[in-house]
Amino acid sequence: MNVEILARMQFAFTIMFHYIYPPLSIGLGLIMVIIEGIYLKTRDPKYLIMAKFWTKIFALTFALGVATGIVMEFEFGTNWATYSRYVGDVFGSALAAEGVFAFFLESGFLALLLFGWNRIGPKLHFFSTVMVCLGAHFSAIWIVVANSWMQTPAGYHIVGEGMSARAEIVDFWAMVFNPSSMTRLSHTVIGCWLAGAFLVISISAYYLLKQREIEFAKKSMKIGLCVAAIALLLQLYTGDRSGKIIAKYQPSKLAALEGIFQTQKGAPLNLFGIVNTKEQRVDYGIAIPKMLSYLSFDDPDAEVIGLDQFPKKDWPNVAVVFQTYHLMIAMWGVMALFTLLAFYHLWRGTLFEKTWLLWGLVLTVLGPQIGNQAGWVSAEMGRYPWIVQGHLRISEGLSKAVTANHVLFSMIMFGIVYTFLFIMFIYLLNEKIKHGPSEPDYSVTYHKLEKVVQKGGSNEPV
Repeated sequence: MNVEILARMQFAFTIMFHYIYPPLSIGLGLIMVIIEGIYLKTRDPKYLIMAKFWTKIFALTFALGVATGIVMEFEFGTNWATYSRYVGDVFGSALAAEGVFAFFLESGFLALLLFGWNRIGPKLHFFSTVMVCLGAHFSAIWIVVANSWMQTPAGYHIVGEGMSARAEIVDFWAMVFNPSSMTRLSHTVIGCWLAGAFLVISISAYYLLKQREIEFAKKSMKIGLCVAAIALLLQLYTGDRSGKIIAKYQPSKLAALEGIFQTQKGAPLNLFGIVNTKEQRVDYGIAIPKMLSYLSFDDPDAEVIGLDQFPKKDWPNVAVVFQTYHLMIAMWGVMALFTLLAFYHLWRGTLFEKTWLLWGLVLTVLGPQIGNQAGWVSAEMGRYPWIVQGHLRISEGLSKAVTANHVLFSMIMFGIVYTFLFIMFIYLLNEKIKHGPSEPDYSVTYHKLEKVVQKGGSNEPV
């Protein structure tokens, strides 16, 4: 393999592994805010125990997210030096904003969140939880803004020519609110909420199957299902908006996502199938006539540009883009189905007795992860051959000094390290689940502290 393929594979591997953890942190952050908010409202100690348990799971995902994210920053310099120089002004601004708005917010309140249960009052602790949750969301904002600029660049001009050319910001807010940023941000964040919600649902279903922590599991399950249901509905809207943005600004990506080889009016929507690139068609599929034109342009007879309008050397890998995109949609369908089944049996009062459904809910933790990963692959590979849409090709963004052997060796080393980290994550997560949420002594201490704070405070240890 040449250095370009290896560098792309390495970055895909590292970012896909990293992307397991931040969605869990963002989603769990929202769940923690909801649970601790309910505790402040009801003063029911069961919700306090729930908040403490999910905070521990959050801390584990947060730590792995930080550890695995650092690597990518070095890859920009080692493997993609020309790209880094080209987008340095844009990415520098976005990452600086992440440091100011996200990193300092998270780091400033994270210690209070993790270690402040018996040291600060409940309201201040809840405020810390909210700030950490917001910090996690702010981090996603600036990363997605930077990536969206690569998809639909705005608010810049090009300085220099040839190898010394670079994009320079002329309007910071135009860069931030580029045509795709807010739609892609909402779609991504809602995917993170789904990851957190279905982790909560999965662990709760496991406890119910094992007939332990019953009250904890039932309450957590209901909260997780409510968050999942709202997120699934919102994802329908943001997915529709994303499709319209892609149709307007990235027609070649839309053609690859939907397997449209020939430009046509009243384009059909392929529900599934196998892409036959040689014959330029989708085999063994089912399509809804005119639906793609309607969804993309609100007109069933609108013209959809096909891949025939682009040189073949500029085509994405249509088979991969098509299948990963439809896999993402399929995962939405699976999650929606299990959520509907769970609410139906919850309404009938039989949810916690349906063993088959509880086992299905245990496995739904994979749905958001597969969907998020598949969506990322289709979004990024669908942009081929551009690393910055319409301006910088992937082949032009490579470092000139790096060799294929260098990249291959580092890929092997990353593979070993990441395998160890994943095993460690699964082991620690399993240990926390086996240990369970019950910590009566700790919660009593917290309640005593709350009473002291409500009575005016004391300097004596509780």
